[in-house]
Amino acid sequence: MQTQKTGLDFKGQNIFVGIDVHLKSWTVTIMTEELMHKTFTQPSSTEILCNYLRRNFPGGDYNSVYEAGFSGFWTHYKLKEMGINNIVINPADVPTSQKEQLQKDDPTDSRKLARSLRSGDLKGIYVPSIETLGDRSLVRMRSTLVKDQVRFKQRIKSFLYFYGIAYPPEFEKSGSHWSNRFMKWLNEVSLQHESGTQALKILLQEVAHQRMLLLEVLRKIRLLSRSERYAENVALLRTIPGIALITAITLLTEIETIERFRNTDSFAGFVGLVPNYHSSGEKANNGEMTFRGNNILRSLLIENSWIAVRHDPAMMMSYLGYIKRMEANKAIVRIARKMLNRIYFVLKNKKDYVSGVVK
Repeated sequence: MQTQKTGLDFKGQNIFVGIDVHLKSWTVTIMTEELMHKTFTQPSSTEILCNYLRRNFPGGDYNSVYEAGFSGFWTHYKLKEMGINNIVINPADVPTSQKEQLQKDDPTDSRKLARSLRSGDLKGIYVPSIETLGDRSLVRMRSTLVKDQVRFKQRIKSFLYFYGIAYPPEFEKSGSHWSNRFMKWLNEVSLQHESGTQALKILLQEVAHQRMLLLEVLRKIRLLSRSERYAENVALLRTIPGIALITAITLLTEIETIERFRNTDSFAGFVGLVPNYHSSGEKANNGEMTFRGNNILRSLLIENSWIAVRHDPAMMMSYLGYIKRMEANKAIVRIARKMLNRIYFVLKNKKDYVSGVVK
């Protein structure tokens, strides 16, 4: 006499999970290879999701996806630890119908993700290691502190203008501002009423505090650049005119490894130094730079390209040729692309850059 099977076994079957991630809750859609199972909302917990999958689809091969966003990659790391094959995708790369654009909600988004994952239409973005993310946070903190410091300096200048306090003759040029002598003068400024003087003192204390924090971050970044993980590549990058310590360590923490890029075109696409392109019929149009890319690296490369054209004869010659037929700002973008090619070469081949070689 045959007995009824009471156990479930999904061994060899793929289970697809689309996760619409929010701060306190996730909207989850689960699909099998043939059927739509369920869409539901759960707390933002990888353990709850994993337990649900193991309870309802024991032995299955679990595949999940969520969109990159505010939550970073901690969800990805935890899902991978629990045996779920997860990918993180750029939200702009999810195939979307017009109806889904017009009638958008969390269940629709999660079903769209699960459906696209099942059909193989999604390609995950590169997820760096936890160690690289930590190093990247330290390097990015310097940029944050610089911006905060600029804001406080602007507040102090606005404060002085508001009360009609003029700069002494030796500080009339902006290049002399924020030196030790300038800061000493600011600390000696007194207003008619004590409350106003105290307000200025508080602003000055904040600037001094920001300076100390910035110096501390710079010390830690220098130590990081000398570590075994980065020292060799930092030295290679600094052989390229225009690239100093901060640019070099920023490049390395943003890309993690040059091996992830197939060629210079792939690298340029990641940075965003490629043009938009539109072609229809006999008409073809190369537009401005794409809005996609790593804005931090793109800005750094363009900024450092202005230095490169003054110190590298090959770059200078290219720049002089470009400005004969285009604006300077457009020419420097092309120089930035040349610099990107040099970065790719020295990191890929582990060779110093030879300044002045024209190719």
